[in-house]
Amino acid sequence: MTRVNAQPDIRTLGDLRASGHELKSLRREIRDNLLAALAAGENPWQGLHGFERTVIPQFERALIAGHDVALLGERGQGKTRLLRTLPRLLDEWTPVIAGSELNEHPYEPLTAESTARIAAEGDDLPITWRHRDERYVEKLSTPDTSVADLIGDVDPMRVAEGRRLGDPETIHYGLIPRANRGIVALNELPDLAERIQVALLNVMEERDIQIRGYVLRLPLDVMVVASANPEDYTNRGRIITPLKDRFGAEIRTHYPLELEDEMAVIRQEAELTAEVPNIILEILARFTRQLRESNAVNQSSGVSARFAIAGAETVAAAARHRATVRPGDPAVARLVDVDTAVAVLGGKVEFESGEEGREDDILEHLLRTATAQTVREHFRGLDLSPLVAAFDGQRTITTGERVGAQEFLDALPALEDSELYDRLAERVGGEGPGYRATAVELALEGLFLTRKLSKESGDGETVYG
Repeated sequence: MTRVNAQPDIRTLGDLRASGHELKSLRREIRDNLLAALAAGENPWQGLHGFERTVIPQFERALIAGHDVALLGERGQGKTRLLRTLPRLLDEWTPVIAGSELNEHPYEPLTAESTARIAAEGDDLPITWRHRDERYVEKLSTPDTSVADLIGDVDPMRVAEGRRLGDPETIHYGLIPRANRGIVALNELPDLAERIQVALLNVMEERDIQIRGYVLRLPLDVMVVASANPEDYTNRGRIITPLKDRFGAEIRTHYPLELEDEMAVIRQEAELTAEVPNIILEILARFTRQLRESNAVNQSSGVSARFAIAGAETVAAAARHRATVRPGDPAVARLVDVDTAVAVLGGKVEFESGEEGREDDILEHLLRTATAQTVREHFRGLDLSPLVAAFDGQRTITTGERVGAQEFLDALPALEDSELYDRLAERVGGEGPGYRATAVELALEGLFLTRKLSKESGDGETVYG
């Protein structure tokens, strides 16, 4: 996240008090900033598509209420991305006691050490400033995570230095205490061992921590947010009931409901090495949505948005590869590149147990369905009969991943309707031979899918006739 403003030029507790700085709890800080953004008509959730009327309103109400939040949803639904937007709702800079292990506010020390420092140094106590990016901590909940990792444990090195075993200064604090006055995000929470989840109960209810036999009353100011796949409750693990009860809000996420949102996610997240026309992205988006609706695909596992994102990146890479080995060919993805993406993406989809051996056929069928829907949507009302008539029984048109765009266009037959190719290109949008070749390839594929042309594919080439 970009730092908009430089940190304040305040270096002591006395200067901080003189500035009129007000201490706010973490939840109040988030609430005030969210309400201010909403009142100003600003969108705190930029980059999230398809949640505007469903997930976001629930999330905002939970934050206004000051609740800890668990996001439940299948893989690739944007749960982590949503959680990572939370730092935007924090003040850009917040003061902490210089050298404080727990990021204590100068007005509200937690440890005996900091309390003693304030008593001894008074207004000369040095302070530093933390940026909001540093107040968001993310942890992947792996099965090997320990209580020491999250909460803390006795540090044997400090005991060896001569401190008494019962001295709180012998404690090495874990991730959550060190995130004091910040947000802790636990991804894939059900993967956390149940005995470790128990250690979170005090953190989320009493807002304090317990370490071995120590009696500590550290009123931590943290917000705990988590993500989980609902199926994990029964497959890999579960969130224990007392911990579930401590989350003030459980919010179900979902995949984009509208095609436009699906395409926006692909365009936003994919790192494309070549131009990819919107109509190709639409085919990938429709293909992904077809997979999510197919009875042959395990829907409890879901089909991640990363499927379409990786598909777009692979399609772009195929176009860049062709433009490199064929100098002068435009680096523009075409329909012929979509097959290359599907060939390497099958492993990202989990099929039902009875579909062994049919995976490639299922993918091919659903891709054809998505392509047919896209062709109908964009070429509706165009008379393609002149293109059909150009095939006299012997003429064929060859395209493929190694056929350049201009080479493909030069081999096209002349049509009775000389402007048909132009009208096809207009429907696709964009300029140049790459976009024009994409338009014609889509038209040919549409004619094949409606059984007006034949097609043979193999060895990287496709022949229409």
